[in-house]
Amino acid sequence: MQERRKSTNVLLDTALQEFYGAADEMGLDEKLIAVLSHSERRIQVSIPVEMDDGSVNVFEGYRVQHSTALGPSKGGIRYDVEVDMDECEALAILMTWKCSLAGIPYGGGKGGIACDPSVMSKKEKERMSRTYGARISPIVGKWSDIPAPDMNTGGQEMVWIMDTISKMRGELEPALLTGKPVSYWGSRGRHEATGRGVATCGLELMKELGKRPDKITAIVQGFGNVGSYTAKTLNDAGVKIVGISDVTGGYYSPDGIDIRKAFECVHSNPKRILTGFEKVGNCEKIDDVLFIDADFLFPCARDGVINRKTAPNIKASYIVEGANGPITPEGDNILASNGVMIVPDFLANSGGVIGSYFEWAQNLQGVFWTEEEYNNKLVHIMKGNFRRVWDYAEARHVTMRRAASMAAIERVAEVVAMRGTFL
Repeated sequence: MQERRKSTNVLLDTALQEFYGAADEMGLDEKLIAVLSHSERRIQVSIPVEMDDGSVNVFEGYRVQHSTALGPSKGGIRYDVEVDMDECEALAILMTWKCSLAGIPYGGGKGGIACDPSVMSKKEKERMSRTYGARISPIVGKWSDIPAPDMNTGGQEMVWIMDTISKMRGELEPALLTGKPVSYWGSRGRHEATGRGVATCGLELMKELGKRPDKITAIVQGFGNVGSYTAKTLNDAGVKIVGISDVTGGYYSPDGIDIRKAFECVHSNPKRILTGFEKVGNCEKIDDVLFIDADFLFPCARDGVINRKTAPNIKASYIVEGANGPITPEGDNILASNGVMIVPDFLANSGGVIGSYFEWAQNLQGVFWTEEEYNNKLVHIMKGNFRRVWDYAEARHVTMRRAASMAAIERVAEVVAMRGTFL
């Protein structure tokens, strides 16, 4: 038997150990375990960029394709100082299971550039994005690997990358990547898709528990794209949001946060942050909303925020993971011993990749849907996926995280076994 992988990177080791645990519980064949615990391709590229002052900085870029068993690999591109190969691989593995569980024809991928985009001008970011696109162009494509926005990237970066690769190939390739602006081959509804999906899973859990949304209090940690639309969708359904946060701190109101005012505050700020919200939102500013007493917690910020140090102080009874890997294994064990129920990230935040699939399908056909069509299809799939994991967990007497892992791995393993190891 091949020795099993371990990593000093917390996120990668978490992804591997969760896979091994689920695979062992399923009784998965060791040959399949060996294949699925390794990524098909990991590349690192250097990205020389001429800065506005005439100097040249060389950034490191990455792209990992964990699996293409079910179809082209799918995953975002992030710009952050902490991006490295291990982080990209961990997130690519999670994308494999997320796509599998969602029932869409994708494998998992992820990429990024180690940089601090907050100190770069628009022209510097454009040059960096275009060079990165050129360097990864041999391995990306509408039937091989389909990037999308992630942390600190958006529609503009996708347009730069798509434009660069399309010009290199001599033809427009709109299905090359997703997350594009609506005005340029994008899809209506995509911007809100991840947050809408997270909230839908939360609302479905409330339904299974026999709880009315208007009797529920919730915390949303993180008020970026995912967190803000999670909060809005929950609030629209009647849930009282008592705490929100972003890089400026936490904001708490036992009477409920005015989410409309929070959106106005963010969109009036050039940096899209909640600076000064305590003055207009009639709420108290606090250090961290994680430890507020509420029924539901939606961590929609960074990975690893709920760990062995913070988990004992969590008061929420139910957690729906909006971010990727917000709970470490140690934190997960502590929460389990405290009776906290968790809806895992690759179920809860799969609305984004399902939405990307919708955009890709529209691009391939050259036919565009209305926002209502998009949202109805998204919510329908999210509800079905939640039901499948809930039933799987109930039938096998396992947690939702383990049930989601097992159901996702089952689908990929079946196809890998069918296709053989020459992939």
